[in-house]
Amino acid sequence: MKTRGFEVISKYQDQGIKLPRRQTPGSAGYDLEAAEDMVIPSIWRLNFVRIFRMIRNGHQLYERDYHMADQILKPIIIPTGLKAYMPEDEVLIIANRSSNTFRRNFTLPNGIGVVDSDYYNNPNNEGELGVQVINYGVRPLHIKKGERIAQAIFTKYLRTDDDNPINRQRVSGFGSTNKE
Repeated sequence: MKTRGFEVISKYQDQGIKLPRRQTPGSAGYDLEAAEDMVIPSIWRLNFVRIFRMIRNGHQLYERDYHMADQILKPIIIPTGLKAYMPEDEVLIIANRSSNTFRRNFTLPNGIGVVDSDYYNNPNNEGELGVQVINYGVRPLHIKKGERIAQAIFTKYLRTDDDNPINRQRVSGFGSTNKE
């Protein structure tokens, strides 16, 4: 019986997607790779400087300025072609690789990604793991298929004594349980 691991989603079957591996016996994280070639644009080349100057110089911002800023600073999602299964009392943490910020100038804007056990096989996207990134360097970042982009760590989590979760079904990811 399977307990935890990774599988290739149907969209990427027969496309050479490799299952994540730890790079050393002491590594906590399984390295996630990009499922396809991508270019991550630099925020500095997307009118970010214009918005920054307007704020810094005290100019009034209008709704179109806010909308433009929201579009500029929106993370890019790098597909992995993978999904993860785990017991109900575990979570998969997606963390940045230290070399990404130090050498490549890109980061995970959400700090870490939290993948719940019930995300596996959700009907919206089969539970595909995506890695949100922002390129804060000045050059576009070229990501190649198979390039290591993040690490995934399985871990148990604890529940409170009076735990009483809301009974609803997950239908997608990236804020899917936010019912404002």
